[in-house]
Amino acid sequence: MVWTPLHDRLHQTLRSRSLVGRSQRLLLAVSGGQDSLALWRLCLDLQPQWGWDLGIVHCDHRWRSDSAANAHQVQTLAQGWGTPCMVVVASTALPSEAAARQWRYQVFGHQAQTQGYGAVLTGHTASDRAETLLHNLMRGSGADGLGSLPWRRDLEPGLPLVRPLLNWTRQETGAFCRDFQLPVWEDSTNGDRRYGRNRLRLDVLPLLKQHFNPQVERHLSQTAELIHADVVYLEAQAQALRLQVQQHTALHRPPLQAAPLALQRRVMRQFLQAQLPQAPTFAHIEKAVALITAPHRSQTDPFPGGAIACVDQDWIRLHHPNGPTFRTVL
Repeated sequence: MVWTPLHDRLHQTLRSRSLVGRSQRLLLAVSGGQDSLALWRLCLDLQPQWGWDLGIVHCDHRWRSDSAANAHQVQTLAQGWGTPCMVVVASTALPSEAAARQWRYQVFGHQAQTQGYGAVLTGHTASDRAETLLHNLMRGSGADGLGSLPWRRDLEPGLPLVRPLLNWTRQETGAFCRDFQLPVWEDSTNGDRRYGRNRLRLDVLPLLKQHFNPQVERHLSQTAELIHADVVYLEAQAQALRLQVQQHTALHRPPLQAAPLALQRRVMRQFLQAQLPQAPTFAHIEKAVALITAPHRSQTDPFPGGAIACVDQDWIRLHHPNGPTFRTVL
């Protein structure tokens, strides 16, 4: 095995961030593209030092006519590299990128749990993180969306999803694959500009690199890193405050009135997420936050599912819409 500075970078990243442990059973999500293929080869090369038991899972979305050939190439490579490989084919063609992503993560979690793997690793890079930040920014996402793609998160309880290549760019994984002559599968859909992420990758980021900052991917990824740390802290503070003020389906207003707006919003979002049948929107949260300082008997219009938040002296309570009439906060 040739030990390169790139091998050393991954080795040091895994150690310094405690992303995975020694002698773990690790399931690698491999599409056959350059990022996941680089991760696979790197993990195989580091395997003697770490004592891992590696496995591969490949998801066939049935989006392309050559998807079966793609899966076959991954299986052939796995056989040559001595890595157990599981290929899972979607029962129906998936309608969107979001649906495909949700299905993939369900597959990763199920395969890891049934096969006894302790963590799932993906080949997300700093380039992916930069694209995600821009994508979520344009969708009007808050800090939670801008700080997405963390190094490690729970895929299922007790099962972490780990992204060890977040300090790599897509250019670096491509160069690694060329240097080691890895058989990268070129996904034809990666050039399809009907998909928003492809337009970001092919048009927006190259424009930003050329005219604003050649290191824009790294800097956007670093921004996401900083935002994620802030989000983790604020969420913990908001949860502590919510536990202090919440009694069943009611919130005690005086402690909320003394809290910063950032915590008010997060407490209300956590509260509504647990009480409503679907996730609250920004507008729902803002209407509920307005009740923190609203007059007695003020109320919101109905949330999803028909519940109404209303002010009862020092409390905000959720009521069925057939309850008493209150003044609506617009």
